[in-house]
Amino acid sequence: MSCDAGPEKAAAINARSLDTLPWSPFGRTEVGWETYAPLIGREIRTGCGPDTAGFAAALAAWEARQGLAADGVMSAAVFERLKTAIQLRRPFVQLSARRICPAAPAEGTLAQATPAEGYAGKAILLRHAALDAYRRMAAAARAEVAAIAADPRDLTIFSGYRSPASDAERCARENNCNGVVRATCSPHRTGLAMDVYVGQAPGFGPDSTADPNRLFMSRTATYRWLVANADRFGFLPYPFEPWHWEWTGEAP
Repeated sequence: MSCDAGPEKAAAINARSLDTLPWSPFGRTEVGWETYAPLIGREIRTGCGPDTAGFAAALAAWEARQGLAADGVMSAAVFERLKTAIQLRRPFVQLSARRICPAAPAEGTLAQATPAEGYAGKAILLRHAALDAYRRMAAAARAEVAAIAADPRDLTIFSGYRSPASDAERCARENNCNGVVRATCSPHRTGLAMDVYVGQAPGFGPDSTADPNRLFMSRTATYRWLVANADRFGFLPYPFEPWHWEWTGEAP
């Protein structure tokens, strides 16, 4: 379908709200939904830009399949349904919904990434199969996209396995508790979650949750390749953090 074909009124509304919608999709106020547009497009099965009639048509079709009013207009309520579908594919989230926190594996059973695979040479531990899947994914990305291959930082890992004790200590030291979830039950305890470099806006770090930084990341070739291809290798995203991906090839 052409990206020019679809409900033009809905497209105009989406184009305006793309950088003006006031909402709180992850518990804090944000303005606009462009950061999430790549994941939304993947979910509703369109490669059309979020401000196009084709995107609105694909969204309307998705809404109809969900039993929602099929108007093709992005809203906080529509995104909540989309977000839930994306989140609940993550096995860790499924366990969390049942109030189950998986036990951390013994560190001696984990595999160590090479210095070249760790961001700035950082030491990274992951489960063996997760690290193997990461290596296949990173190799494919670099083979398929010249811009990813050109930057040696792209797709390097800056956080893999983190022990529950280290997360609790970091929470206390830095007051960096992610709503205390990091200190109590982070997906990084499983050895299946990893934070990978997808770019950073000037003046921000590679894991800054500042809205301008996350928006910048959502536009990078690295992140967009992951959105389109990571599931080929068993990885699923956490929508709020463009850098966070979890391998689903074995149980947490």
